Amino acid sequence: MFFSKRTEFFLGFLACFSMLAVGAYFQFVENMQPCPLCISQRIAILITGIILLIASIHNPNSTKGIAYYAFSGAISALIGSGISARHVWLQNLPPEEVPECSPGLSYIFENFPLTETFKLMLSGTGECADVLWTLFGISIPGWTFVAFIALAILSLLQLKTK
Repeated sequence: MFFSKRTEFFLGFLACFSMLAVGAYFQFVENMQPCPLCISQRIAILITGIILLIASIHNPNSTKGIAYYAFSGAISALIGSGISARHVWLQNLPPEEVPECSPGLSYIFENFPLTETFKLMLSGTGECADVLWTLFGISIPGWTFVAFIALAILSLLQLKTK
């Protein structure tokens, strides 16, 4: 690429920060409440962003250090892409196959065991099938999937020597 590895890691962090800012805008300004899969994707964005920020601050000089951060960022982004892909799949199910809606997340956190809460957050519920916004016919989870793949590629490009 054209920048130093430190700058490229930092650009990945800025992309993650921007994605979280857009999510906050949709939630707090547009009043679009996130579903369990949206929250799971935000957590994956946050983790990926933290990894990339630490890589930028640490600025490893060794091939081993760069590889550690590159693979960590890519794995985190690919996990996020898997969650996004599931969300897109739920949004494209026929209406009769959409799972039932669940109680709110605050109720789930208070009344369900942690394992059940994680299962609901990662598998999605009926409200995850709602498409609330699109750009060029692609929903928010679709764009998030594209962003996660781009972040994984950006991370793995750090392995390329200059």
